Amino acid sequence: MPYLGIILVIATVLFGRLSWVNFRRGNYSIALTCLVLIGLLLRLFVASDLFLHPWDERYHALVAKNMLSHPLVPTLYDSPILDYDYKNWPGNHIWLHKQPLALWGIMASLWTFGTNEIAVRIPSIILSTLGIVLTYKMGWKLFNRQVGYYGSILYAINGLIVEMMSGRITTDHVDIFFLFFIQLAILLAIEFAQTRNKWINLLCGFTIGLAVLSKWLPALIVFPVWFALIKYYSKFTWKEIVLHGIFLLTIAFVTFIPWQVYIHQQFPLEAVWESNFNRMHLTEAIEGQSGPFYYHFSVMRIVYGEIIYIPLIWLLWVTLKKRNNSKYWALLLWIGIPYIFFSLVATKMQAYTLFAAPAIFIVAALFIHYLIVNKSRFRYNWLPVLLVVLLFSLPIRFAIERIKPFNEIDRNPEWRRELLQFSEKIKDDKKAVVFNVELPIELMFYSGIPSYLEMPEDHIIDSLLVEGYTIYFGNHSEVEHKYEKANYFTLVKKGNPY
Repeated sequence: MPYLGIILVIATVLFGRLSWVNFRRGNYSIALTCLVLIGLLLRLFVASDLFLHPWDERYHALVAKNMLSHPLVPTLYDSPILDYDYKNWPGNHIWLHKQPLALWGIMASLWTFGTNEIAVRIPSIILSTLGIVLTYKMGWKLFNRQVGYYGSILYAINGLIVEMMSGRITTDHVDIFFLFFIQLAILLAIEFAQTRNKWINLLCGFTIGLAVLSKWLPALIVFPVWFALIKYYSKFTWKEIVLHGIFLLTIAFVTFIPWQVYIHQQFPLEAVWESNFNRMHLTEAIEGQSGPFYYHFSVMRIVYGEIIYIPLIWLLWVTLKKRNNSKYWALLLWIGIPYIFFSLVATKMQAYTLFAAPAIFIVAALFIHYLIVNKSRFRYNWLPVLLVVLLFSLPIRFAIERIKPFNEIDRNPEWRRELLQFSEKIKDDKKAVVFNVELPIELMFYSGIPSYLEMPEDHIIDSLLVEGYTIYFGNHSEVEHKYEKANYFTLVKKGNPY
């Protein structure tokens, strides 16, 4: 029986009930605290897998671990034994495939909590939990507490964010960092637009820079949203808007440009290649990640619930109706620009538009508030009730499907235990190297020993033996036991724990 999952569901229902009761009574702090606890419990449950997930968590974890010794030199194969192709990011030495901020965050966590799988996920657990609070504050400051509360519910239980945070699916922690800093930057933009505090604008620019250092130039989405918010509050002259905008842009560039200059100076081949590789995503379906033009609009129903299109169409209608109210334009730009841009991009992945999620939650929450307040104006009183129920229940259904609370999951599979035992055996041998092992990245994370999926040619093995290397051969494929000085071992084949 999945007892932990059952306990999780019971605790979620109880905290949810407590949150709703306190919200209805006006105890907003308690209501929000209960939501944060729900979000944290969901995240801890999903993040408790005691193994690294294949795409892309294991790569991020290994690079972050290697950066403990040299924070400014990101490496995958820290001490490569075989020749490598700097264009091959899953087997490279200098690893510039992602911007560094998420890797530094994981590195700091590994330094604090030790080299283990949970430590890899702690930064994402923290940031994605804080995102619940940020969503509440954004909805409250833009509209009212009710909108903030409904939006924070949708953020807390969103299945894709929870899965992304846990490392179970592609791009994982990088997208969580990116989502957080985009959301924080726009919240700071709201604060600046309302208060005219120059220090808040400085923080906003700095946060945009951190977002770029998380996942590159899509972070610039903040600028049109910032402009729309500034225009809405009408506290600035056009000259002030231009000056504050230049200042914002300058702070952002000062934050992220030094790293770009540094890597192009220190690692020019890898930096130029990765820059070109990023641009290739625009015109080529990289690694088979293709889809039709409407891909992201189609995936939206799975990420946010099948009827999410209704609030979005309603937003478009309200924005056009109140065209001078640029607060609605800010939300529309935050959602529309990423979805249109990435629809035009050849490479398509579901997380590419995740940084628009807070805006979608707020729009859905605003629509829910509209339905509740205007219930009596509908010809059929049951219709707004049905829509509200579906806007909450459909995302909950998808959250259950992604979180899998009722599945029997082997959190510590046998292959992981054997890999740890083998790692403990070889980790102190500074001249060890492993070939023909199914999980070389995981093995390097645990042991620090260079490990390879493939078998090298005979003359390479002979030369390594002459140089005094201790060579181990795994059982990834059939290997002829012809090297007397080599060691042969067997590991359990990796299976799907889900």
